[in-house]
Amino acid sequence: MRAQTQISVSWPTLLSAGSLLVVLGAGGLYVALLGAGALGPSPGAPATSAPVVTPAPAGPRERPAADTSPALALPDVEVTLTKEGVERAGIVVVPVSTGAGGVGVRAPGVIQPNAYRRVVVTPLVAGRVTRLGVELGHVIRQGQTVAQVFSPDVSEAQTRYVSARAALGAHEQELARTEKLVGIGAASRQELERIHAEHTAKRADAESAASRLRLLGLSAAAIESLGPGVSEGATVDVPAPIAGVVTERMANVGLNVDQATPLLTVTDLSTVWVVVDVYEKDFSHVTVGSPAQITTHAYPDRTIEGRVSYIDPQISPETRTAKARIEVQNPHRELRLGMYAEALFSGGGGASMPMVPRAAVQNVGDRTVVYLVASMKPGTFVEREVRLGAAAGDQVSVMSGVRPGDVVVSEGSFSVRAERERLGLRPSPSAPGSEVSTTAGHAGMSGAPDVQEAKIVVGDSSFEPSRLTLRAGVPARLTFTRTSDKTCATSVVVPSLKVKKELPLNQPVTIEFTPGQAGEIAFACGMNMLHGTLIVR
Repeated sequence: MRAQTQISVSWPTLLSAGSLLVVLGAGGLYVALLGAGALGPSPGAPATSAPVVTPAPAGPRERPAADTSPALALPDVEVTLTKEGVERAGIVVVPVSTGAGGVGVRAPGVIQPNAYRRVVVTPLVAGRVTRLGVELGHVIRQGQTVAQVFSPDVSEAQTRYVSARAALGAHEQELARTEKLVGIGAASRQELERIHAEHTAKRADAESAASRLRLLGLSAAAIESLGPGVSEGATVDVPAPIAGVVTERMANVGLNVDQATPLLTVTDLSTVWVVVDVYEKDFSHVTVGSPAQITTHAYPDRTIEGRVSYIDPQISPETRTAKARIEVQNPHRELRLGMYAEALFSGGGGASMPMVPRAAVQNVGDRTVVYLVASMKPGTFVEREVRLGAAAGDQVSVMSGVRPGDVVVSEGSFSVRAERERLGLRPSPSAPGSEVSTTAGHAGMSGAPDVQEAKIVVGDSSFEPSRLTLRAGVPARLTFTRTSDKTCATSVVVPSLKVKKELPLNQPVTIEFTPGQAGEIAFACGMNMLHGTLIVR
């Protein structure tokens, strides 16, 4: 039986605005809820204006035969709203339906940069860095000056250009004078041809010197400004080749560099890659072009659509997985490099499973929940933890937690969650089922346990149980058994104990330690995707 924590917003309930129709038949007790607002007709309203919902009991019940998952660790929480609260929230309830949802294919991964939109910035000249105008995380535009380099090569090239320009100018005067002399017969044609040839060579020298400066990074305006009486500088601007975010800074002011020395890395984060590990048994469901639904720990309420753009043709002999690359749009740069993510690929067909609207699903901490209509309690909603499967349109399959016939809040579920959090409702730690306690042997006549033992099953997407209670100062023995080859949890890590152990498939692995002072000890899979907590008291 599930433990329940009941909180009422106020004593008046929807019972005052409606009625309960109770029908007792061979199949059991059924309750037709006629509430106010979205749960039923208001007094005086036409009968056709409101739906009549027939929910199955949301309280203690047998688990459906198809649901073989372990019992959830935390108890239900009840939230009771007033008639006005229900109307204000715009609550709409729908029965849990069935569909061929299949569980789909889940694959853990990491957000990585789009390698085609990532550029390492290097200087065009050898020299010394005199200025770095950007920092990590700065958003820069294409062509923006990100650094300046003092270069003796630039100084030498500038000097050569100024000299070549001066020589060309002087020779142009000589050419003009010679052409006048030839016109009055004071100079020969041969002399004019010689001067023309020299002028052509002088002009080529000046153009060559200008080309050298352009290769060293000087702009046309900067080159044109050079000349006698103008101070020659030896500093070259380094422009950003693309627009993006500075994701690496490899240089500091004063560093001696050459043309191959990396200064910065600029990454265009408007699109990113989600690189996931796909097991070989799932290759039939994951191909290039397959759509994928991406979720992250940072934004658990949000699903991001992506598409597979590449699958590694070689699988890892150790993990029996292949890397798949999913391209995702990231216009607001909310997805950060290195974030953990999970991709869900829809499975084809599958057994009939309970289905709920996406709008019904809420996240409370690290728990995924829906809110069921409580039978016999108008205006009361039961927070029920669920495990989700694959999504199909605006519906998502539920692997455990509800069954067909249950009635869940669809529109307005966020408001129920918000009220629950506003009131600070939490499952009672002392309630049955709130935590899984360990078993203990007894030593001698003292009656004190000499060891605490617990078994933890590592499934597709969770530790079962994920929360356990331990006694401080008593040796503990935790046995982990990985039962799925689809999970990312091929190892278990307990950071505070400095423990990391591999989890071979279907082979028990034991961790032994003595809990210290009261508190919490976190454990996770090796990829930090699945989490659990040991509560020490």
